[in-house]
Amino acid sequence: MSALKIVRYGAWAAVAALALGAGYVSYTQMAGGPAPSSLIEPVASIGGPFTLVNGNNEPVSDATLKGKPTVMFFGFTFCPDVCPTTLSDLQGWIEQLGPDADKLNYAFVTVDPERDTPQVMKDYVAAFDPRVQALSGTREQIDAMIKAYRVYAKKVPLDAGGYTMDHTAAIYLMDKNNRFVGTIAYEENPETALAKLRRMISEAAAS
Repeated sequence: MSALKIVRYGAWAAVAALALGAGYVSYTQMAGGPAPSSLIEPVASIGGPFTLVNGNNEPVSDATLKGKPTVMFFGFTFCPDVCPTTLSDLQGWIEQLGPDADKLNYAFVTVDPERDTPQVMKDYVAAFDPRVQALSGTREQIDAMIKAYRVYAKKVPLDAGGYTMDHTAAIYLMDKNNRFVGTIAYEENPETALAKLRRMISEAAAS
């Protein structure tokens, strides 16, 4: 398995996982059950302060993102399917949002900083929308963020040598105060995903 495709009922599954004492957020798809289009109340136990760097080696922190809701995805540049698919989907949603797209932050955070240097991340996201920030850092910084955001990420050796990464496949949705409010599942219905993004925008404007 090249990447852990942990998909979900929706945002409330994160709460259930935490209530069960899970070490990370798992998102399990209910057979035949649609993902809810609404967001949940903020969950304080997911997320927290961080400091990373963007593709230009400039510092980016939770304080940098505060003020606008953030769409955040954790992955790696050697990812063969989940990451490019998700970033391509995100690019399409940004285009469909039109001018409202600028009311959100977008971040792609590596779970593989040993290979994903700032320059590698910058080159990778260049194929997608320029508003997507590519974030990397030291192993310690990435591990701290993975822990705070309850992300699953594990190095998996390959038979031919080298390694790949299993990782959470859901997109995290954070409100303008950097509080976790929901997810977009891997390959979620595009209209459902867009509805969640639009609701984030409207709730930020109303608050």
